[in-house]
Amino acid sequence: MPTRRLLLISSSRTPGTGFLEHCLDEIRRLLGTSTRSVLFLPYAQHDHDGYARTASEPFEQLGYGLESIHEKDSPVEAVLSAEAIFAGGGNTFRLLDCLYESGLLDAIRARVGAGMPYVGSSAGTNVACVSIRTTNDMPIVGPPSLKALGLVRFNINPHYLDPHPDPALTSETRDDRIREFHELNPEPVIALREGSMLRVIDSKITLIGEPGGKLFRRGQPPTELAAGTNIQHFPELRGL
Repeated sequence: MPTRRLLLISSSRTPGTGFLEHCLDEIRRLLGTSTRSVLFLPYAQHDHDGYARTASEPFEQLGYGLESIHEKDSPVEAVLSAEAIFAGGGNTFRLLDCLYESGLLDAIRARVGAGMPYVGSSAGTNVACVSIRTTNDMPIVGPPSLKALGLVRFNINPHYLDPHPDPALTSETRDDRIREFHELNPEPVIALREGSMLRVIDSKITLIGEPGGKLFRRGQPPTELAAGTNIQHFPELRGL
């Protein structure tokens, strides 16, 4: 049976590092030696050409070619023939809108279901989830739906910031926003601090990165997630 293979990264950069530099080993581990080329989705940013140039450097460093989907005559055919996909960060609403407009959601789901590796960063991580309702981005465009790829059965909040230790210095926190989400939505939310990511291999989901993260579940207090935590130990996060 095909194996689900995902790497869902909080951010493309961490302080003092280059683009994807902090997660090169994990990308290599996911793609392996049989992958020759990666299909890049630059839709989360306005300058597709410039973004593709930036994204090509770390993948070439690892020995993989990178082709950008915006240069393809048929985006759907490009996905259906791709060896692997990297969906980059930027504005999540713009990325999801482009996926709907290009008719790519079903094609990506089918290929990932058949075992194709998927790497997402920030916005690319958000669209891998049930919906994009836990993104931090402004809705600069309105996609037909907030429903996303559903490659995992939970939502993610990238770039997570812990509440300030002095509550007098802030009136709103990321925890407040996620609690509001759970007032109307049942999906668990994994909040990823900068430098953290989720490695998904079939049903095994592992938190990678020393900053760790938090698990938010409806009606329950947040649970701290340390590096190396096997997320599949939480029943509500298993499967699709």
